[in-house]
Amino acid sequence: MSPKHLEDMYDAVIVGAGAAGLSAALGLLRSNPIREMSDAGLAPKILVVSKLQPLRSHTGSAEGGIAASLGNVDRDDWQWHYYDTVKGGDWLVDQDAAKLLAQQAPQTVIGLEHDGVAFSRTEDGHIAQRRFGGHTADFGGRPVRRAAYAADRVGHQILHSLWQQCVAEGVEFAEEWTVTDLTLSPDRSHVSGLVALDTHTGATHAIHARNVLLATGGAGRLFHTTSNSWDLTGDGMALALDAGLQLEDVEFVQFHPTGLAHTGILLSEAARAEGAVLRNADGEAFMTRYAPDHADLAARDVVSRSIMAEIDAGRGVTDPKDPDGPRDCVWLDMTGIDPDRMQAVLPQVVETIRHYAHLDPASDLVPVKPTAHYTMGGIPITTDGEVYRWDGDGADGRRIVVEGLYAAGECSCVSVHGANRLGGNSLLDACLFGTRAGRAIAARIRLAPVAQDDIGGSDPLARDDNADAVDQEAKRRADAIAALLADAAGTDGTANAADTAGETDETTASDERENNPYALLADLGVIMERAVAVRCDRDSIATALSRIAKELEPRSARMHAHSDTAAFNQELVAILEARHLVTLATAVLTASDARHESRGSLMRTDFPARDDEHYLAHSMTDKTGTVSWRPVVVTDYQPKARAY
Repeated sequence: MSPKHLEDMYDAVIVGAGAAGLSAALGLLRSNPIREMSDAGLAPKILVVSKLQPLRSHTGSAEGGIAASLGNVDRDDWQWHYYDTVKGGDWLVDQDAAKLLAQQAPQTVIGLEHDGVAFSRTEDGHIAQRRFGGHTADFGGRPVRRAAYAADRVGHQILHSLWQQCVAEGVEFAEEWTVTDLTLSPDRSHVSGLVALDTHTGATHAIHARNVLLATGGAGRLFHTTSNSWDLTGDGMALALDAGLQLEDVEFVQFHPTGLAHTGILLSEAARAEGAVLRNADGEAFMTRYAPDHADLAARDVVSRSIMAEIDAGRGVTDPKDPDGPRDCVWLDMTGIDPDRMQAVLPQVVETIRHYAHLDPASDLVPVKPTAHYTMGGIPITTDGEVYRWDGDGADGRRIVVEGLYAAGECSCVSVHGANRLGGNSLLDACLFGTRAGRAIAARIRLAPVAQDDIGGSDPLARDDNADAVDQEAKRRADAIAALLADAAGTDGTANAADTAGETDETTASDERENNPYALLADLGVIMERAVAVRCDRDSIATALSRIAKELEPRSARMHAHSDTAAFNQELVAILEARHLVTLATAVLTASDARHESRGSLMRTDFPARDDEHYLAHSMTDKTGTVSWRPVVVTDYQPKARAY
């Protein structure tokens, strides 16, 4: 679906149609300022741009639950949720943001229920809740059932409900459009708009907007094995870097403990919440040694490192599909769960195991290993979603907000996850802070709506000094795309003779791999996995940085399309995605190299201890490789030893 026409100027453009982007659209349209505008006959001009059809957004893959202290099953308190979030993030969480997250979680979940999310129910009809790793009662005491769920398909439910509500509100979508450029003023003080490629037609569009929100998701495709959709290529984060902005805490990438062996397909934490346990080659339920109180439901970084420790100690197991392969897995034992209950509350997990592993979890042990899952860091934002730059270093620095630019969801960092995200907090983050960002944009729109210009009103936010910047950027991008396509043809406009004749030799095959974005992404995934998957050190990081600079960056720059047709050219999109990921990989490695400690999901074997004296701070990394540091906001809980 494409817009019937593009407006000369939009009040707001939202990039991304997952939980964060759709929540932002609804938060904007349902806000009091927009309702007042509508009553006055001023309809806001809003556009949602999505690389995918919205119902293909990765939100739909979330399985286990969304965290909120509803207290429907166990007695609960938002302050306990707040504490668990701070502790789970290994004390790198900004506590003002985490407090908002915990306080507003119940109303967020109830709001989703009102929007049509079909949560599982208790016998008395309340929203059902289950245990999730790291969620406790009484500030670190017994595990508490806090995750609201819809069997093991809560993300699917949320995505469909939010999309249906957006359709009912008349939201206009530009589906299967790829945003290629974010345009800021020369001094990076405000946003001007963006450039997007319509994959249906191959046309490049300049989109002028007074407000832009990035909600493009994470960057799981940085790694060879990931639970993420192949479409999560860090686009929003790369756009921010290319525009001269920073990324916060991108060294922290969560590896989910239970990816189905060698597939990256996630087996939800809900399985362990229902009674599944991890076992090593000796049959030992080993997590009681690493986390005596919470065992298999410790925080995800703790469980992932424990699994790798068992494998390193020679107690790993092989994948039954490859019995002669490496012993790089452990067992997930679900046989203790009642089969009828397993089918009722874990239908997707059961189906996945049967279909992809050819095993029956009611009777068979299932091979699992950590898989790349979630990006804790991203574009730095305030609690209202405003994107900012950190000017300076340490306590002497200051936030400089980029006027009109917002972000939400996994591509952003409001710092509620710190160094490790608690399960159930990602959907909450996306929906809650997406809604808040939408409301903040609405307040800005009310000051000077585009519709007001149409009837001769004054516009205090108008910017004449940068009016042509988006158009110029669109022209540059269109020329660059034309060059990529032109290289696919000979000088007479016909296909290359070698391609036409089907000539293949060893040299041609090598050249084709060099000019294959999918091969580049595969190579990048292996490099990143060897460098920083679960653990890393100075040498592994340096090796990866060197290979990216010497091999992958030149390859990505030389790439061209094999078809000169712009319309529906997925290879063209893949080239853009590959360049985004190469840019982002360098930032991730640079930030990892700068942090000389182990904290949360970042385990440095050469710096095994947490160092609060020097690194109780957020890394702020730009495209030049400069890393500065922003202090953590500590208000209620002082850092202490972290144990489960």
